[in-house]
Amino acid sequence: MPKMSLSRFTSVGVAIAAVLALAAPATAAAEVRLQGTISWRLVKAPNPTADQQRAYDLITRAMNAAVSRYNNLSGLTKSITAHYDPNVPTADGNINGTIRFGKTGFMTERTALHEISHTIGVGTSGKWRGLGCGGTYNGSRATALVKQYDGQGAVIHCDSQHFWPYGLNHDNEFSQTNADRHVRIVDAMVRDGL
Repeated sequence: MPKMSLSRFTSVGVAIAAVLALAAPATAAAEVRLQGTISWRLVKAPNPTADQQRAYDLITRAMNAAVSRYNNLSGLTKSITAHYDPNVPTADGNINGTIRFGKTGFMTERTALHEISHTIGVGTSGKWRGLGCGGTYNGSRATALVKQYDGQGAVIHCDSQHFWPYGLNHDNEFSQTNADRHVRIVDAMVRDGL
């Protein structure tokens, strides 16, 4: 067998890769799959009452759905600890990775998605105001997404804690499409410097 130089193998490999790239559908090259690594755990009372167990079940269902959506549609990383606290009127999320769920009516995927965004930095990061929040969000990546979704005149409005559209601030904002867009916008906000 004749001796072949390493550079020849490299050239052949490059040529094969080029042919394979041409054979692949155009959408495959444009579509980038992200994989988030958000994880979560639930802190439970040692001997839960029936009400606590019901809350734990609802929180688990909501968080599993929300974390799965974030991990499938974003490249975000976070470790989250969830708690049931009946003294919390709705729910709240902190940049330290803590989410507290209060009333059972708020133990939903919509609420979990919204609170996860707070653990990521929406309204809780020191960089939030620098992105224009108290008014109109000015980060380029998230702004480009909202324009893609809603037209060239679309903007993201924000205050000291929330953004809209797609902030999932209220139950009537939830749909499968809006939930996906929420995750993609939060991911873009992080890439904008959040």
